Amino acid sequence: MLRRDLRAGELGLVVAAILLAVAALTAVGFFADRLQAGLARDARQLLGGDVVVVSGNPTPPQFAAQARALGLQVAATVSFPTMARADEARGGATRLVALKAVSPGYPLRGRVRVAQSPGEAGAPTAEIPARGEAWVDAPLLDALALQVGDLMGLGDSQLRISRVITAEPDRGAGFMSFAPRVMIHEGDLAATGLVQPASRLTWRLAVAGGDPAVKRFQDWAQAQIQPVTGSSATAPARAAANAQTEAESSLRGVRLESMEAGRPEMRQTLDRASKFLHLVALLAALLSAVAVALAARGFASRHLDDCAMLRVLGQSQAGIARAYAFEFGLVGLAASALGVALGFAVHFVFVQLLAGLVEATLPLPGAWPALFGLGVGLTLLVAFGLPPVLQLAQVPPLRVIRRDLGGLKPASLGVLGLGVAGFAALLLAASRDPALGGIAVGGFAVAVLLFAGLAALALRLLRRAVNEATAPRWLVLATRQVAARPAYTVVQVSALAVGMLALVLLVLIRTDLISSWRRATPPDAPNRFVINVQPEQAQDFQQTLARAGVARYDWYPMIRGRLLTINGRPVSPDQFDDDRARRLVDREFNLSHSAEMPAHNQVVSGRWQPGDASAISMEEGIAQTLGLSLGDTLVFDIGGLRQESRITSLRKVDWGSMRANFFAMYTVAQMPNLPATYISAFRAPPQPGFDNALVRAFPNITNIDMSATLGQVQRVLDQVIQAVEFLFGFTLAAGLVVLFAAITATREERAREFAIMRAVGARASLLRQVQRAELIGVGLLAGFLAASVASVVGWALARWVFDFSWRVSPWVPLGGALAGALLAWAAGWWTLREVLRQPVAQTLRRAAE
Repeated sequence: MLRRDLRAGELGLVVAAILLAVAALTAVGFFADRLQAGLARDARQLLGGDVVVVSGNPTPPQFAAQARALGLQVAATVSFPTMARADEARGGATRLVALKAVSPGYPLRGRVRVAQSPGEAGAPTAEIPARGEAWVDAPLLDALALQVGDLMGLGDSQLRISRVITAEPDRGAGFMSFAPRVMIHEGDLAATGLVQPASRLTWRLAVAGGDPAVKRFQDWAQAQIQPVTGSSATAPARAAANAQTEAESSLRGVRLESMEAGRPEMRQTLDRASKFLHLVALLAALLSAVAVALAARGFASRHLDDCAMLRVLGQSQAGIARAYAFEFGLVGLAASALGVALGFAVHFVFVQLLAGLVEATLPLPGAWPALFGLGVGLTLLVAFGLPPVLQLAQVPPLRVIRRDLGGLKPASLGVLGLGVAGFAALLLAASRDPALGGIAVGGFAVAVLLFAGLAALALRLLRRAVNEATAPRWLVLATRQVAARPAYTVVQVSALAVGMLALVLLVLIRTDLISSWRRATPPDAPNRFVINVQPEQAQDFQQTLARAGVARYDWYPMIRGRLLTINGRPVSPDQFDDDRARRLVDREFNLSHSAEMPAHNQVVSGRWQPGDASAISMEEGIAQTLGLSLGDTLVFDIGGLRQESRITSLRKVDWGSMRANFFAMYTVAQMPNLPATYISAFRAPPQPGFDNALVRAFPNITNIDMSATLGQVQRVLDQVIQAVEFLFGFTLAAGLVVLFAAITATREERAREFAIMRAVGARASLLRQVQRAELIGVGLLAGFLAASVASVVGWALARWVFDFSWRVSPWVPLGGALAGALLAWAAGWWTLREVLRQPVAQTLRRAAE
């Protein structure tokens, strides 16, 4: 029986739908599994050790002593931005660099890769720069017009460039380090004269060794960083803590980095890509569920007469049920296995498309994605395919002579609800994000009910709107065709609408969500950030930009201030449990002021109050971290002056927008009594030598070239978009399967009705008009409903999952309706074209069967 049904093509739609769903989900699952394993494997390399002690001051010596006492390896680095320069004989060019001084043994995990000249692939090395030498990134050589072997100036020293850095394990994501790297031996740092009392440096002490010893060191270090304080401590504990006040002050600003609390830069980009991929896979699976349900019901309808004959020949109901359950079980297992194999092959495409985000070779995936894919395929079949097929066992033998008996009935709510609940649970697990899974699965569930209700309402209104006495004949017949089988019409409209919903939603995501992402880093985004412009230089600096052709730029004062009190209570790092909150209140804030809110910021709470000298606007993220709310009173120490203000608004700031942003902004145009410098962000003109001329004219400024950063961010976006568009092909195929299944669900009924009408004299041209009107009408309604709901679901995804701005266009429902009409007509014409081409004698014979 299985071989016969496969040869006849009876199970083609079921197999295609299950295969597409399983392939889409397992492709994303395999990729996510390998990515997770790769991140876990490489986490220690991204840190440069097993645990890293990070501080804004020289690392207290007790940390290294404790690590050595536990038998752990130790390596230290100190890094900070500074200016590198070429000799005057080489042009005297200068460039901001990220200087790192390293100790012997660096790095403890991973290897630095270096080359002898730019352009070479590079090889791993266990060495560090020798005394008097420097290793540099290749872009720095171009910027300074230097070569390997030349001398480069760093502060008071001249160091010889000996190697080109091609990879650095503990640098984090490549686009997060905005300046070219310069690496030197720690013994050369003092001679440069760059480390001054007010310098802002980052010291990192990496430790590595066996897991038990690392865990003991981590617990010890955490106890040192977070000493026993607070009212909940016992009296002896508080006394001991007070006795150690002087020692604890040296630990202020010290924090730990480990695999569990490592750097999030690369992870954030990969998480965003993963959400896109999981969304597309979920949509493909949801569409496949609809296709399986329609295809299985069509399969059961075509086998009603066969089962009635089997009952006449003595076959029991249990035997028929077992036969079809076994047949569908084999089909589901085979289709799921093929889907897993296809998904495994397809996930290699994702690895290639997103290769720039994952530098190392990924480990092989585990077995869980394959098992999960098999489970999804079988659940899909049991939940949506078996219920109508198992009804074949209940066909009465009397149907052989009475075709009106034994028709298919709607599945019981218990069976349908159990299957849908199981499938929804699997999809929620596959989404790996509660908000994404809830909006996608819940939105589609609500959409199906909404589509069914509105389709029934539209059908009732259609009956009343068409006047059979005055309306064209083709419209009257098309209305009768639709009204004669209301249940089929509602199912058909709902299925088409669900298929269109997924397709429209993906189109909107492609054109709106990804476009919103690109708007954050447009092609003309600022690629230079200049800081430390003095007030007396402001006018000359702006005139210099104007002469160079720079018309658009960000220009804000930058004020350094330390938070003293919140609502009259002094602020101390010990008041906060969150490590980020402790670091924030332990250092100075970058503040600014402007009467107008920056155009790239958005007020999410309160109101921007221009000209109010007592008002301050806070970024919503830092407000949440510090527990701030509207109306709170803050006092900042700014250059020895106390500045008191009240929070009147909270702003949403996109820190990836390549624009000048601030945690806190006063809402006034002038604050003349406060010490300030200026920051500017702009797109550098293309003429050569602009940066060097700017630095020569204003030698005190720091000019940060973000071109490499901006280019890397845009390349990452291109990679993510390519991966999403590739997986979109699966969803498009699933959507076409749904359309095909929905149109062919009533093929036999249409053929029988058209045969009767042709037998009584209806012309083929009239029947074509009837068919066209019915298909276009169903498609218009389905497309309009799908596009309307897609706008709402897209807004929810943009708001709570992807964190993008969303603008709903009123043209989306109209475009969806037209697209639905076109797709329904095209699919209907292709699948039903033979109905009108059959000879009259053949149609009469089939009508009499």
